[in-house]
Amino acid sequence: MSLYCGTACRRKFWGGYRLLSTYVTKTRYLFELKEDDDACKKAQQTGAFYLFHNLAPLLQKSEHQYVAPQHSLLELERLLGKFGQDSQILEDSVLIGCSEQQEAWFALDLGLNSSSSINASLPKAEVETALQGSFIKLTKALFELNVKDASLLSTAQALLRWHDAHQFCSRSGQPTKKNVSGSKRVCPSNNIIYYPQVAPVVITLVSDGTRCLLVRQSSFPKGMYSALAGFCDIGESLEETVRREIAEEVGLEVDRLHYSASQHWPFPHSTLMIACHATVKPGQTELQVNLRELEAAAWFSRDEVAAVLRRNHPSNQQQSGAVPFWLPPKSAIAHQLIKEWVEKPTCSPLPA
Repeated sequence: MSLYCGTACRRKFWGGYRLLSTYVTKTRYLFELKEDDDACKKAQQTGAFYLFHNLAPLLQKSEHQYVAPQHSLLELERLLGKFGQDSQILEDSVLIGCSEQQEAWFALDLGLNSSSSINASLPKAEVETALQGSFIKLTKALFELNVKDASLLSTAQALLRWHDAHQFCSRSGQPTKKNVSGSKRVCPSNNIIYYPQVAPVVITLVSDGTRCLLVRQSSFPKGMYSALAGFCDIGESLEETVRREIAEEVGLEVDRLHYSASQHWPFPHSTLMIACHATVKPGQTELQVNLRELEAAAWFSRDEVAAVLRRNHPSNQQQSGAVPFWLPPKSAIAHQLIKEWVEKPTCSPLPA
């Protein structure tokens, strides 16, 4: 029996029926598409597709930002026919969401040439010309997308990359088979099911009460400072990871710890960024920077950080010498974490 009951989805309760919220209805619909291959195939007929080429999304420039165009199934079939491909390549698409009106959204990479795929990749330049757009690396375009497109394309890239990297069963060595939505892969020889996974990463802004600690890694753009970040080790709790990372990288011991928020991050291979505030005792602030992990680390006053946050384009001003450093863009959780510290000097701890 289908779990989705149409636009007027209701749940029976004492005395009558309760109309489910739009969010619940949408979530139930997506669940059905993930679990029911036939329902997902049907949704493709009226759905919209976001296109990629070697994990780079197709984008169009609109004023001062990029937009991600959607394509109907008919438009996609016309494009494929132009390059001598049939609709079989749609089997490589993945479900990435839907609208409140239950229009399903999918992502399809036209340039991946995996060992198990029978579909040839399409020529990048010719496709760009045909669609009047450009395939641009997400690392370059992410901060010039609106919130909706940034979230969808991050999800899409992470799923496409995961499927490309999990073509074979780790137990049998046999090819795995993707379900229609892309929510899992199954090994036909032993029925082992593989689900897309994310790696948990803690990102922590350390404070001594009046200053915050910002750090640089060698991989950062010139002049950019951010909060401390590191992957969770197997067997660790969130709190243990925060304490270990701070001790390893700057030689400080955490006194108090507060959770802030979380964010999916598609780089390097799909991570869940878990943002926290940590406080150290005022008399224990001497840094011992681990140069194997960091290029630099320093304490900054609230006024210094607030001044940088007020700049619209700190990276450009930093290069001209107008500011000593700059911070991650607004859509990054590191930026929100730093802004939160400036605006709310004290944070309430979570219940124990």
